[in-house]
Amino acid sequence: MLGFVILRLTMNKIVCVGRNYVEHIKELNNEIPSEPVYFMKPFSSIGEDIVLPGYSPMHYEGEICFLMGERIKVGFGFDFTLREIQSELKKRGLPWERAKAFKNSAVFSDFVEFNDINALGLEVYKNGELVQKGDVSLMMYKPEWLLRDIDRIFGLNFGDIVMSGTPKGVGVVRSGDEFEGRILEGDKILVSKKWRVDN
Repeated sequence: MLGFVILRLTMNKIVCVGRNYVEHIKELNNEIPSEPVYFMKPFSSIGEDIVLPGYSPMHYEGEICFLMGERIKVGFGFDFTLREIQSELKKRGLPWERAKAFKNSAVFSDFVEFNDINALGLEVYKNGELVQKGDVSLMMYKPEWLLRDIDRIFGLNFGDIVMSGTPKGVGVVRSGDEFEGRILEGDKILVSKKWRVDN
């Protein structure tokens, strides 16, 4: 469909795209990159529930996500970030894994089929308030281009997930917060999922 071969393997990875929405880059006072920023999460980072780590403040980042298979499917995902730890690691020029790849640092909705990859968007509601909204038109690097580039660099296998970046509106997760993440195709909701932070 997108011009690359997806290998059938059981070992899986999550490839995340950083700094893919200009307004999000600005809200964190980061530099606009000249090429995509990629980092990895292991599959051990996936959780069912939103779990606060207990040792550092955690931020939510809603993302349009793609699951590799016979037909690529789309779902909603949260890339949770320990922002204070990430900021310190960036200052020291060190990798981000401690801030990005910890246990329960990713949760996902179901993955569903879609028709038009360029019509996809997302919405994040926190305690009933819309806090994040974005779509493919706002991405610096569009999904089809990203999937080809990621496959060229890392390879893409059955079961891999690509998280395509977060729009502006990220913020702190607190105990008792209720979240809903939605993936839309145009005005149609393709999939949504709700979580409550109970810890």
